[in-house]
Amino acid sequence: MASTAGVIFSSLNERNIPELTKVRSIGSIPYGGRYRLVDFALSNMVNSGITTVGMITKNNYQSLMDHLGSGKNWDLARKEGGLILLPPYSDDSETLYNNRLEALKGATAFLKKANEDFVVIADSDAVYKLDYSKVIDYHIKKNADITMVYHEHEVKKSHYYITFATNKDGRVTELEINSSVGGVQKNYINVMVARTSFILRLIQNAIQCGYKSFGRDILSPGVKSLKLYGYKLDGYYENIDSLKSYFKANYDLLDRNIRNEIFGERAVYTKVNDSAPAKFAETAKVKNSLISDGCLIEGTVENCILFRGVKIGKGSVVKNCIIFSENIIGENCNLQYVVSDKECFITDNRVLAGCELQPYFINKSTRI
Repeated sequence: MASTAGVIFSSLNERNIPELTKVRSIGSIPYGGRYRLVDFALSNMVNSGITTVGMITKNNYQSLMDHLGSGKNWDLARKEGGLILLPPYSDDSETLYNNRLEALKGATAFLKKANEDFVVIADSDAVYKLDYSKVIDYHIKKNADITMVYHEHEVKKSHYYITFATNKDGRVTELEINSSVGGVQKNYINVMVARTSFILRLIQNAIQCGYKSFGRDILSPGVKSLKLYGYKLDGYYENIDSLKSYFKANYDLLDRNIRNEIFGERAVYTKVNDSAPAKFAETAKVKNSLISDGCLIEGTVENCILFRGVKIGKGSVVKNCIIFSENIIGENCNLQYVVSDKECFITDNRVLAGCELQPYFINKSTRI
């Protein structure tokens, strides 16, 4: 593959899911019992041969740093290139970035030093598998300025989003931001490929012109002035833009076909924790659930995802729940459609319930 660097936004779109980003960046949101959302963008890059990756940080990134460490688990602990945490401001600014364009401005020094021919720029708030090397080959073949990756699905109208249309050759002919048109459309998933030199010129021009929005000030008018092409992502894709979508993305893992698609073939790398295997007492009843290492189950668990170190007491019934690590659920409790953050303690005889459309959320380190 042509020499390529990667840039990952670990903290964009945090306002979409404030429940889970109060104490962490969106990229470090736990997922699937042992992973973090950033693992997908990062693993996609590593599996595509990208070994120089800049991770743009912002707020609450201590858990992200703890998770990533030196990058060893992704084979990115290198003397040259590797995983590089980028500060949330540029060399000539002491203020945090407010949008994607300002964040990219802060990454210009990294891109210049990396000296790679191409750059893949991706968010970390979605679950998907993608071979970026194929996108780059497509980008070169089309001689594009920017190649935008899209997925065809029902439009979500709750937050900022971009949809577009392409001609037979794949070139973007129309681009809409927060379109009022519903139905299945080509939704841009905030993954793009471009030549590094082109992105650097684009950022410099945006600074000189006082642009504020990458989508409104560059992509939208660029339909006519730039060679924008679309690359289709096939297969599973779920954007985490609300507690509801987070619940769905985790719940999808209980479908064997989806689980095999996400974790089959190319590996999804993550931080490795050495924990004792899960323990199941004689009173335990478990059905259609993902149980992580270190858990102790003495009650009933059905259609749930339990992270490491969760304890379910005797007589308790936990259904359709996502329980983060180190939760202790006492005896004779009843939990349904609950998302419980880390280190919570649910005392005996408690009844907590939400619904699939609005799960009941428990903040980190809460005692109920």
